[in-house]
Amino acid sequence: MEGPKRGTLFIVSTPIGNLKDITLRALEVLSEVDLIVAEDTRRTRKLTSYYNIHKPLISYHEHSNLAKEEEIIARIKRGEKVAIVTDAGTPGLSDPGFRIIRRIIKENLELTVIPGPSAVLTALLLSGLPLVPFAFLGFPPSRGNARKTFFERYRDLPFTRILFESPHRLVETLEEIILSWQDPMLCVARELTKAFEEVVRGTASEVIEIFKNREEGIKGEITVVVEGARGSTSGNLDPLEQLDDLITQFTEENPRISTQELAKKISAITGIAKGKVYNHIIQTRRKGSLD
Repeated sequence: MEGPKRGTLFIVSTPIGNLKDITLRALEVLSEVDLIVAEDTRRTRKLTSYYNIHKPLISYHEHSNLAKEEEIIARIKRGEKVAIVTDAGTPGLSDPGFRIIRRIIKENLELTVIPGPSAVLTALLLSGLPLVPFAFLGFPPSRGNARKTFFERYRDLPFTRILFESPHRLVETLEEIILSWQDPMLCVARELTKAFEEVVRGTASEVIEIFKNREEGIKGEITVVVEGARGSTSGNLDPLEQLDDLITQFTEENPRISTQELAKKISAITGIAKGKVYNHIIQTRRKGSLD
């Protein structure tokens, strides 16, 4: 006897700027689902209107309450097909879509990804910096001790570092990078795939001069790609010995994460073989350094 009909959550990547960058499969899914969950319905409506897609839209953003999350889960349990999109790129990366994804997995509901544009990979390729390994760091905290800790935590990371930043904090972040990360080579990629795309490469101190006195101000979405930590201290360390910050970060985010899943996540970020990462996690936990 068949069980109850279950719906599906489709994680749909959308353009990061140019509306023509959407995939045919994404258009097909958005045209067929029962509901589209958007970080900002106004921005998503521009996309769906452009492609003559007319489906119900509801918002789900960082300030949405638990009731909105429960509504989405309930509709999927009733058998509806639901697509989740972010303002640009792939849901779940530095946006609240990750909370829905975790709930879907916890509830053992159907989940699939419709891949597409990525500001992270686009900026990385444009930067000219080493492609592998790299670490995506998201948005730095906006203020206080959390911001200071962020830059300290990733100071000695020997991987290409990628972060997002808002226009009004770009200069402040470049100043912090100069102070905390020893004026590394970096690339600021702004308004990717749009008509006024801008890519600026150089040392942090060179790049900041271009932006800090810009009379027209700084606008648009910004991705910053920074070379990995250099110098005798970082260069002489076994890369595995520098994974503890990542282990701590993922464990704090999900205390129940299994060792296997943790190793998989860190391996995907760093490019280090999953088996080596797994063994390092086991050894680290035995030493009690994460207790």
